[in-house]
Amino acid sequence: MEPQTYDGDGFTPGKTAADAGVRDPSEGSQGPREHSIRIRHLTKVFQSKMKTVRAVDDISFDVDRGEIFGLLGPNGAGKSTLIRILTTLLQPTSGSAYVDRYEITQDPEKIRSIIGVCPQNSTLDVELTAYDNLEFYGKLVNVDDRLLDARIWELLEMTGLTDRAHLRVQTFSGGMKRKLEIVRAFIHQPLILFLDEPTIGLDPESRREVWEQIIRLNQEDTTIILTTHYMDEAEKLCHHIAFVDRGRLVTLDTPDNLKQTIPTGDLIEIGFASMDDRLLPEIRTNDQINSAEIRNSTIFISAKNGSGVLPAIVSLLARYSIPMRSISIRPPSLEDVFIYLTGKNLEEGTGGESRTPPGGHRR
Repeated sequence: MEPQTYDGDGFTPGKTAADAGVRDPSEGSQGPREHSIRIRHLTKVFQSKMKTVRAVDDISFDVDRGEIFGLLGPNGAGKSTLIRILTTLLQPTSGSAYVDRYEITQDPEKIRSIIGVCPQNSTLDVELTAYDNLEFYGKLVNVDDRLLDARIWELLEMTGLTDRAHLRVQTFSGGMKRKLEIVRAFIHQPLILFLDEPTIGLDPESRREVWEQIIRLNQEDTTIILTTHYMDEAEKLCHHIAFVDRGRLVTLDTPDNLKQTIPTGDLIEIGFASMDDRLLPEIRTNDQINSAEIRNSTIFISAKNGSGVLPAIVSLLARYSIPMRSISIRPPSLEDVFIYLTGKNLEEGTGGESRTPPGGHRR
């Protein structure tokens, strides 16, 4: 199944804007209520004497109410710039966007009252206690004083930090700080929560704890916009994922549909201590194999049915007396999809060298 992409005028394939329930901005000054966010032809250009950079380049898409929506792309892809525009910290060069029913350039104060933002870089005051950090921010966003104390303890319980409420944040681990910062952004019960790289730099256990916290917040009917370059994080959390590269929207769909983008089926990886030059050409003669290539003493094979072709491959290795170090079969991952669509992986950044995607070609 091909992913649905939005070109600003309609969804393809076979789905128009009207089919998707998208209204035209001319229908009124307030945006549609069926979407938490609606973006049309949004562009942000940074210009200096030396060069011009299109950090966000004619992006259009919608975010449904109550979903966790992932923005994925390498460093420098434009994710954080897009978040800064949607949270009214940065004016777009052109295009429009509605957050809930408010247009970003016309109603920035109303937008700020209904959103919560957890930036990539921590803004906690580490000299204050966890309670004091939440209290200070709660007053800043006008939480009713009569409700604030109960709300603080509710959030501390959600994070498992009640026993550390009156300890300075500087004594907390990275995971504790991140969980505190996320619920701080949620203290006024915003309709939409923006999380910019919420687990960057955390150990695996802390990442899982933050994931659980994000899921709990979403279960309170909060729409969550998540930027990340961790594919496992996006697959675990997100209902829909948008791939962004060099400021442009590459594609948008559910994780399962995105993984069906790659037409090559299963991916087989076989590691060798040594390689026989005759092996690769003979593997490629198998009509059940879509592509095969060698990188760093490992052969990468794509096939519609990996388990079905594996016996023939093992028999071939035995015939040439080639010992294997490792072998694995797996379905395509979101990382494979990104490589297939862009020719590079998420760790490379916008300036990274392209690599051959699964399937042996680029789109």
